[in-house]
Amino acid sequence: MAKSPITSPLGDAERESTGAVLQATLVDLVDLSLIAKQAHWNVIGTNFRSAHLQLDELVNAARQYTDDVAERANAIGISPNGKARTVVESSGVPAFPDNWQSVETTVAAIVEILGEVIKRLRKRIDDTDKTDLVTQDLLIEITAELEKQHWMWQAQTA
Repeated sequence: MAKSPITSPLGDAERESTGAVLQATLVDLVDLSLIAKQAHWNVIGTNFRSAHLQLDELVNAARQYTDDVAERANAIGISPNGKARTVVESSGVPAFPDNWQSVETTVAAIVEILGEVIKRLRKRIDDTDKTDLVTQDLLIEITAELEKQHWMWQAQTA
């Protein structure tokens, strides 16, 4: 890794560990935003408009947090990488199907995808407990919002 032009109060080991968590979160959020936009463009059927608009809310949340995560990485001297190739090679987000999808299929897929992203974020919250509480706080905030979104998607099938 190239020497960072940004200094950090974190020790090298803490900075590297926290940077890895932030990078993994960044690619998951970029992927989530792209998946939600893909779903937004391709959802069809009864209650289309509601799902279409709710997907935009998810896209906006993922994009906002993507920027927050990338800026946090920069703040601790880690260069974020959200390039398409990096996202493809390292995202842990489940795939979303191609082509048009019914509202029901879309809801089920988004619930699964959000569940996996949340699971990964909760592990990262634990991983940052000893390395950087500021990053941990950001991860908690992101997780809280995505858990709210997860609940709202699940409520559509209750």
